[in-house]
Amino acid sequence: MNVADVMAPLVTAGLGVDMPVHLTCWDGSELGPSGAPLQLTITSPHALRRLLWAPNQLGFARAYVSGDILIGGDLLTALSVLEQVADPEFGPGVVIDGSTRRAIVTAAFRLGIVGLPPRPPVEEAKLGGLRHSKSRANKAIAHHYDVGNDFYELVLGQTMAYSCAYYEQESAPAFGLDEAQRAKCDLVSRKLGLRAGMRILDVGCGWGAFVCNAAREYGVEAVGITLSHEQADYARRRAIEEGVADRVEIRVQDYRDVHDGPYDAIASIGMAEHVGQAMLPTYSANLFALLGPGGRLLNHAISRRPGPPEHFSRTSFIDRYVFPDGELEPLSVTVGALEEAGFEVRDVESLREHYALTLRAWVANLEANWDQAVELSSAGRARVWRLYMAGSALAFEGNRLGVNQVLAVRPAVRGVSGMPRSRASLLEPIALAPVLLRQQSSSQPSPQVFESLLARER
Repeated sequence: MNVADVMAPLVTAGLGVDMPVHLTCWDGSELGPSGAPLQLTITSPHALRRLLWAPNQLGFARAYVSGDILIGGDLLTALSVLEQVADPEFGPGVVIDGSTRRAIVTAAFRLGIVGLPPRPPVEEAKLGGLRHSKSRANKAIAHHYDVGNDFYELVLGQTMAYSCAYYEQESAPAFGLDEAQRAKCDLVSRKLGLRAGMRILDVGCGWGAFVCNAAREYGVEAVGITLSHEQADYARRRAIEEGVADRVEIRVQDYRDVHDGPYDAIASIGMAEHVGQAMLPTYSANLFALLGPGGRLLNHAISRRPGPPEHFSRTSFIDRYVFPDGELEPLSVTVGALEEAGFEVRDVESLREHYALTLRAWVANLEANWDQAVELSSAGRARVWRLYMAGSALAFEGNRLGVNQVLAVRPAVRGVSGMPRSRASLLEPIALAPVLLRQQSSSQPSPQVFESLLARER
């Protein structure tokens, strides 16, 4: 009796009878056609022991992140194969039901590997405190974003923009990820009607891509806030290097602690997913209060399909390893919260297909720089990102996830919005900042300027 023979009923229960899969086990035994598009390797009996103690998504996640289970070959291709036999509403995954659990127990006893549960991988999030409280929010953000700026540069590319890009042209050597990210920044700026001299706020500014672009190209005064110290340090240096540090301020600050309005415009790009449904009214009311009359908000956020609220799951791969405490809401919930706060919603645009392209580009970057990514973080962290981004790409393609830009305005007295009458006028190019700004951005400041400006920000 070899391990593959014992594992065969478990593979059938979890993946189905007709799944084209090739399995290699730790004793060298194999199961299934060698050329199957889905290549799985079980490197250690710990994999089965993890499943025995957590016969759910968390058990599989721990086995994968720890390297006890490996997915070989092209991951997007493998997941696409799973996608073809999966329920379109839920997408690819392992079936975890009574038959799967029985198969796990049977295999563990037959192989004689019943024992104490292995320690969870160090990459697993361990948060304490009240969900969505400020202290817990800091921990959640640090888990996801403080992986290391060098790691993120490998994955995200030169722009260091960690949100859906805007592929206004077909992807080509002359128009790739970096160009699409800059096009996204320009799209947001045009929707917000940015003009030289305006004061804007970027909620969840990341590594400073949008605020630096807006200051450089549109001549605005920009404040960016983030809860990540690593992001803030990077964004401050970026502002100096791009010659806009006199017009860009980066703060480590919770959105609930910003009280220095009014702002002429606010951008929230890929941040609302961290807010949580319970805090959406507070989030919307705070942003409304920070805008002056006629001020615009651009809320760019991932959404889930309509339906009952998602129940928090302690066994979710995404919650334990990717976005602790993250919550996705249907578009209607977000729009409703904004309207309840007093906003008038003026424009909604779906960028769903654009995010699928963005994620595929990130996966390609990670795989092309795999060894360096592992060196900069860990093998487990790199595996988390590879699976999360590849699975998300298919979720956007399959319409299980969406991403929307919601443009809203705080009306002035008697409902005056100051908005253009047509969408064509809203999106038409805006006169950019003076040429002097471009000249400034090309000059390199001295080391003394770097230190003085960074000290000022601290």
